[in-house]
Amino acid sequence: MPDTKNQKPTKNNNSSNIDKPIFFLPFMKFIDQHKAWVDEHETQALLEFMQGGTSLSEGKKTKLFAKNLAEYTQTPFCSIYANGTMTLVGALMALGITQKEDEVIVPAYTMIATANAVVMAGATPIFADVERETICLDFENMKAQITPRTKAIMLVSINGRYPKQIDAILEYCKKHKIFVIEDAAQSLGSWYKGKHIGSYGCMGSFSFSMPKIITTGQGGALITSNQELYRNIKLVKNFGREKDGTDKQVFYGVNFKFTDIQAVIGIEQLKKLPLRVTLKRRNYKMLQERLHDIEEIEFIDTPDEITPWFNDIIVPDVVSLQNFLKDNGIGTRHFYPALHTQKRYGQTDKSCPNVDFFVKKGICLPSHAQLTEEELEKVINTVRKFYKK
Repeated sequence: MPDTKNQKPTKNNNSSNIDKPIFFLPFMKFIDQHKAWVDEHETQALLEFMQGGTSLSEGKKTKLFAKNLAEYTQTPFCSIYANGTMTLVGALMALGITQKEDEVIVPAYTMIATANAVVMAGATPIFADVERETICLDFENMKAQITPRTKAIMLVSINGRYPKQIDAILEYCKKHKIFVIEDAAQSLGSWYKGKHIGSYGCMGSFSFSMPKIITTGQGGALITSNQELYRNIKLVKNFGREKDGTDKQVFYGVNFKFTDIQAVIGIEQLKKLPLRVTLKRRNYKMLQERLHDIEEIEFIDTPDEITPWFNDIIVPDVVSLQNFLKDNGIGTRHFYPALHTQKRYGQTDKSCPNVDFFVKKGICLPSHAQLTEEELEKVINTVRKFYKK
């Protein structure tokens, strides 16, 4: 587990002062929906690295970052990639799922990168509906999409959650020899039955883009317990070469490599992850406790092991609430649009009623880990004012 010695609360136990970034200005009126969180630890680590005359490309720091992440997620193998989309492409390539006739089932509610990665790998995404309870892949609808061409499913743990029928999904896919690739981009710090989310499928993918719980600006990772897959994962991101400095290709690969500059940031960010998990869980529970009596608001079931990336709620009129919050200095965002209706895919005749419900009713309140109690109070009171509660 990464060292968190620099991440202790202040002595006065005021949780609003925990690990404030040096760029945070408490008098700023507008509360962002999401923002990155860096401080003097990343600055100092980068300065020392740059003064050390070390190579800037992928090297020792990237290996250390991967090692630390493997330890945190309690998985044997981890490889760091350029970003979280490339990890999904790399996972499919490592499995040999690269032909147009290869079908990969993707929930119709997720960030579009999940489906685009399937196309980029050369395969075909097939969309399925999600559960009403979790916004995650619906087991029965998933089964309805299965054909002899189905090679894998993209199991998206949206906002850190698993489907209610996750065990049935895993058992079904194992029985029918369908690979389970976990898109856990939103799930770092979330667990299920004592195992980190992302470690149940053959591979788990994470993202370190700017708004994530830890960030390297851009970046991603693949974890696995399968040594042969791990070898393929590393080959895919390095032109299919087993060693740098040689052009002998033993596996089809491209350039999905990371940089040690980013890894230096990632190492420092990972040290702060346990505290950020605590803060994000605290913030979500505070919102639930203070808004649960408003009948217009619905919260998605979120077990204690989950660390929500978004503070998401379901409301009757998203636009009116969003405009009211913006007028009061509070940032929000809509839920993702339905993938099957996007121009690239255009499957408007596809029936995904639960996806349609969430797209219409979902809104994300400010969600970054460094939200102070005062800011949360403002969000809560403004929402209550909108509903006149």
